[in-house]
Amino acid sequence: MDTQILEDIGLTNAEIKVYLALLELGTSSAGPILDKSALQNSVVHMTLHKLIDKGFVTFVKEGKRNHYQAANPRHIIDFINHKKERFEQILPELLIKQQEAKQKPEIISFRGIRGIKELLMGLLDAGGSEHHTFGSSVKSLMLGEAWWISYHKKRAAKDIKAKLLFNESLANWSADKKYLKTKIRYTKAGFEPLTETIIRNDKVAIIIWSDKPLGVLIHQKEAAQSYDQFFNIMWKQAK
Repeated sequence: MDTQILEDIGLTNAEIKVYLALLELGTSSAGPILDKSALQNSVVHMTLHKLIDKGFVTFVKEGKRNHYQAANPRHIIDFINHKKERFEQILPELLIKQQEAKQKPEIISFRGIRGIKELLMGLLDAGGSEHHTFGSSVKSLMLGEAWWISYHKKRAAKDIKAKLLFNESLANWSADKKYLKTKIRYTKAGFEPLTETIIRNDKVAIIIWSDKPLGVLIHQKEAAQSYDQFFNIMWKQAK
């Protein structure tokens, strides 16, 4: 089982092991949990207390022993929603602090598929009336078909048109049939480009589609204008 998502929502490695052990054991005292989780005695007891506080574990006392039981996994959804509600309460203050910053960062780097998705989602709020892309290759599909279709649907919903200059390796992807408010042209497949450049308003995103992709977001009006001029030259030359 891939337990990464449990780490993403804030559970420690020990909490994940104890919770999964209890799911399999049903109701159990601490002893079987120790054996199944392969954790130290002190770690298991401390972790059980943490999981009880979070609502992931319940217990009843029988004599001198506590008998523990994992809460229904559906409770995790309630846990996530509670965190979301708490975050939404402070979000307006966080946005104000960001707007009041004296010096905003001009270059931000991103790493991995999750980082690239964060970069791209940030571009949705970059303003402007057109989305320009050049250099995209078949490796960009590592983000998944459904994700890209959803992304461009959100972009189109903001009434932002797109001009996408793809490598010929993406011709079979038929993006013009899947993406709304989009024009597609292709460059010849003399080589497979490793980088993709996206221009939106006063921002430029450069993505390196390696096995673990890297991204850089440049927030500078002059740079965006320069890249956009280069894009328009290539767009006119492509078919």
